[in-house]
Amino acid sequence: MYVKTVVHCSEDSERVLLMAMLSSRAVVFLILLAGGVQAGGGTSKCKLSVDNQREKKALSLLEPLTNISFKAQNTDGNDSYTYVLQICDDADGVKDAGVIQKDKSGKTVRIGNYNATEATAGGDWVMLIYRGGEKYDHHCSNEERKAIIIISCNRSVAVGELSMIQEKKEKSLDCFYLFELDSSVLCAVVQPKLSTGSILLIIGFSCLAVYLIGGFLYQRLVVGAKGVEQFPNYAFWSEIGNLSADGCDFVCRSRGSREEPPTYRGVAPEPLEEPEERDDHLLPM
Repeated sequence: MYVKTVVHCSEDSERVLLMAMLSSRAVVFLILLAGGVQAGGGTSKCKLSVDNQREKKALSLLEPLTNISFKAQNTDGNDSYTYVLQICDDADGVKDAGVIQKDKSGKTVRIGNYNATEATAGGDWVMLIYRGGEKYDHHCSNEERKAIIIISCNRSVAVGELSMIQEKKEKSLDCFYLFELDSSVLCAVVQPKLSTGSILLIIGFSCLAVYLIGGFLYQRLVVGAKGVEQFPNYAFWSEIGNLSADGCDFVCRSRGSREEPPTYRGVAPEPLEEPEERDDHLLPM
């Protein structure tokens, strides 16, 4: 009876463990599915005013910035505004709005729509234009509002803060809101460049490593050498070392001659004879 109870309990614990594993996998799957649905739209939700490959390519550079809500604050006199930008998605939940403006009272003004988009790419920047915003009341000949977003390369930040530069509304036509955003997404990947000397050094050291390792293995495994004789071409390199040492000794070291070089010496004057010695020949022999 005790054995049956233990077996039954173990079977129940295995079922509980199996159900827990399946539940955790289901949760992970749902999370991944939700993330995929959220990111699935991307820049494809933007509708270009002119459908061409150049603008599509420029728009595709902004793909990593989708699903991110950017906000900027701006004060104009006593009025304070909050701007919300979304790349190819609804800004602050406003349908089809790429950029909106909200004042202190919460009133929302549509600045531009992402279903009327223009995109232009430069070397390290993209200019995004959202057209089709709400019409001006007393400015710019009552034309529709327009947002211009300049997104530039900045390697120091992954995604920078949105800045509202100005609202150009002192004209009769072609008014716009200008925004600026920095991101490293638009920075080109810098390919490391090797000089010719570096390449030659790498090739030389690689060949030297292959020579040493291959020669060592050959000498040890095939020839059966031991000690320093395992070094490839040991006799040759030893001779080279000795010859180099002799050459260095001959060129760099000076050895003076043990014999003093001949020098000019003056002729010494003959010694004067003493007076007593001058009469020696007169003495009788």
